[in-house]
Amino acid sequence: MKGIYVLVVEVKDYIEESIGSLGKLSFEGGLYLYIGSAQSNLELRVKRHLSKNKKLHWHIDYLLKNEKVRIKKVLFNKLDKSWECKIASLIEGKPMPKFGSSDCGCISHLFKVDEGQIKFLNNLGFKDFEMGE
Repeated sequence: MKGIYVLVVEVKDYIEESIGSLGKLSFEGGLYLYIGSAQSNLELRVKRHLSKNKKLHWHIDYLLKNEKVRIKKVLFNKLDKSWECKIASLIEGKPMPKFGSSDCGCISHLFKVDEGQIKFLNNLGFKDFEMGE
């Protein structure tokens, strides 16, 4: 399966984390949305994100390794890759500059948000991702 996925990430408390080439960044406690895409093997990509033992490759890998950070849920929609940046541009929240967007022109693909943004994504057709779909 392929599509656009959104990691709903909880940062339990204020942290500072080195994020690859972005250097040390500060994250307030709260809810974050990370927008990504998988053009094949969406389930494998999600499994990788959920794993704590992995080679650090993407910006999100560096954030997720922190013990105060967890993925609360994963949302997805069977949209093609061109929608990844469109969805990121629609998120209303505080962007983490250049996070996850080094290969495109977006401000960010990670945003600190309130719970209302999950309902917004549900209204756009995003649903909870269940392994084995």
